[in-house]
Amino acid sequence: MAELIDRSLLDFLLHDWLKLEDVLARPGFAEHSRDSVGAMLDTAEKTATTHFLPYFKKADREEPYQDEAGAHVIPEVRGAIAAYAQAGFAAAPFPAALGGLGVPFVVHNAAMAYFNAANTALAAYSMLSVGNAGILGEYGTPAQIETFMAPQLEGRWTGTMALSEPQAGSSLADISSRAMRDGEDELGPRYRIFGTKMWISAGDHDASDNIVHLVLAKIPGPDGKLAPGTKAISIFIVPKFLPDGERNDVVLAGLNHKMGNRGTTNTLLNFGEGTKFQPRGGAGAVGWRVGEAGQGLPIMFRMMNEARIGVGLGATMAGYRGFRLAVDYARVRPQGRPVGNRDVASKPVPIIEHADVKRMLLACKAYSEGALALILYCSKLVDDSRTAPGAPEREAAESLLGLLTPVAKTWPSEYALAANDIAIQVHGGYGYTRDFDVEQLYRDNRLNPIHEGTTGIQALDLLGRKVLRDQGRAFGEFAAMVGCQADAAPDDFAPEAASLRAAIADLKSAIECLRAAGSEADMMGNATNFLSAFGHTVLGYIWLSIAAALTNSAMSADAADGRRAAARYFFAFEMPKVAAWLAPIYAGNRLTVTVKGSWF
Repeated sequence: MAELIDRSLLDFLLHDWLKLEDVLARPGFAEHSRDSVGAMLDTAEKTATTHFLPYFKKADREEPYQDEAGAHVIPEVRGAIAAYAQAGFAAAPFPAALGGLGVPFVVHNAAMAYFNAANTALAAYSMLSVGNAGILGEYGTPAQIETFMAPQLEGRWTGTMALSEPQAGSSLADISSRAMRDGEDELGPRYRIFGTKMWISAGDHDASDNIVHLVLAKIPGPDGKLAPGTKAISIFIVPKFLPDGERNDVVLAGLNHKMGNRGTTNTLLNFGEGTKFQPRGGAGAVGWRVGEAGQGLPIMFRMMNEARIGVGLGATMAGYRGFRLAVDYARVRPQGRPVGNRDVASKPVPIIEHADVKRMLLACKAYSEGALALILYCSKLVDDSRTAPGAPEREAAESLLGLLTPVAKTWPSEYALAANDIAIQVHGGYGYTRDFDVEQLYRDNRLNPIHEGTTGIQALDLLGRKVLRDQGRAFGEFAAMVGCQADAAPDDFAPEAASLRAAIADLKSAIECLRAAGSEADMMGNATNFLSAFGHTVLGYIWLSIAAALTNSAMSADAADGRRAAARYFFAFEMPKVAAWLAPIYAGNRLTVTVKGSWF
């Protein structure tokens, strides 16, 4: 069995490449050191291997089911949630004042990499709870934190984000869930919530004692009507069980039966339907507002960078594990003989000796290890935006993080999935059977280009909000970084440095073409092409930076040479795609804008 993660790679990325010791030197992280980080990663590997990995296939095979009592999952999910919390990982990224361990976000995600590699479906329950607790910790009152956040850090309760609705999907301006004022108590402004939420991961299950939902809903205006748009949206704590143990009116209406990632329940929830429960003698699910009225989306999006990085991490590790399994298989599977050897009596060679298999494995390596580097890089930007010594440094990190977040979500979702596809191909016919893990990893990973904002939505965010509306400031800062990295490239990577400079110049030209377009629709018509080109350029920057850092690393010669080869592969086989993606933008191609729906 392949080890979950090559620890030498993780250590190299954290210490040699990202200079984690600089982060640990900041006052907020003074209790941590390289040794304590190493111990945490050791614990993550052990916990993931013991409590998550053994149930990878069982969680897929014995998928959740529903009866009158609600949704049920395999019993090992409860054990995994408890083990994760007892080892300190639920509390790790939060400050000590909130009951946490004060670990840098980049270290937290390095540890989470083990859990996602082992069993992303089981890891999702804890990942969602950490996101839920993060909102409570930043915006909740002391009473809300004590009542709803602390049990999640202890692993007794879990949490969700309840955003989407059947009729609205990703268009949150069109949600229709309503929140009616119901007084105030020690937990803050109290409301009664009515509505239906769709696609709620971990929305109902029997793996924790309670489930804390963070629900987006609109507060009606003085006329009793829901205002269009997003300004009326607030965010509410709506637990399955109220603090006194009474059942709240949150009812499981159905389970979505998924292609993969089956171990995580995915639910349709009714709030305030009134057919089974009427808590405290009234209609509607009881909830408490978090933050100010009308600030639901700003609060939710404050945490969205971390959530989207989390999706990218989950995608990355599914692709990475597929890559590791493919390498192991290719080393032991004998088939064929070297090109030019026609002696049928000679012994077949392992398929890893064939050039086309090496091509496939190099692609997997470039995609999955590049994605892991990208995710850890963006995780460090989260730390820098919060804890860098000076305000200018924090602001610069925040700006760069905003620009790169759409890439951190979409690039691993697209290309780690491609690594899973290639891993199946390396296995041949065996890879298409349930006997090998690679087919399930592909199915599990196929979700990631969809949730937390599809690739197309991320493209609109990148081009519309992060590039054009920003007047290109954040992009200009990134372009300057690319220039510096190209100047610092090792001598033997001069052609790759030139390729990266050309890509950033092409993107600048494309932005000017887009600005000259006649309408916003014309600007956005090729947004996904722009995201694809920009994403590959970001990964070119990542790989060139890694190649430079390898010069002084303690990594073994074979490991370092393998990563240099992956970098060269990316520039030789992937970077030429940038020009092709940008070609329709240069040409002012309006096909996707002008084509009519009736033509299909």
